[in-house]
Amino acid sequence: MQVFPIEPGSIKGMGFISLGILLVLILVGGLIGASIWSARSATFEVNADGLRLRGDLYGRLIPMASIQIEQVRRVDFDQDPSLRPNWRTMGTGLPVYQGGWFRLKDGSKALVYLTHPSKAVFVPTDLGYGVLISPMDPDGLVEALKGLKNTKLSPA
Repeated sequence: MQVFPIEPGSIKGMGFISLGILLVLILVGGLIGASIWSARSATFEVNADGLRLRGDLYGRLIPMASIQIEQVRRVDFDQDPSLRPNWRTMGTGLPVYQGGWFRLKDGSKALVYLTHPSKAVFVPTDLGYGVLISPMDPDGLVEALKGLKNTKLSPA
């Protein structure tokens, strides 16, 4: 029997490939770490300006004038499955956190910060997308948004 070992490749070429793989792993690890951090630290602020989403790359201010206050509501996905996130277009999809841009079952676009489906609140806007979030106090958030709308309508 004769054995013929492989000709060793150039170390230089292997170094570039190894460095590339290492950089990709660091980047992916960083993104996963940032997503986990966002799932634990995101906040939703309601003030006269509107709804401010803080916590990750997708954070923004949704102006009060763009929020369709009358349609803001808690969501029960068993009763209204059309609002369940269906397809992630840009964001995070971990077992305990969905964050970023999603298509909902009804085909509409939504900015999602969802950790507990049982605490979901849907905030429709006239910006071409809705907002689906799970605050610690969902009823309080709905009341705060509706309360701001009522104070803006009352004369000073």
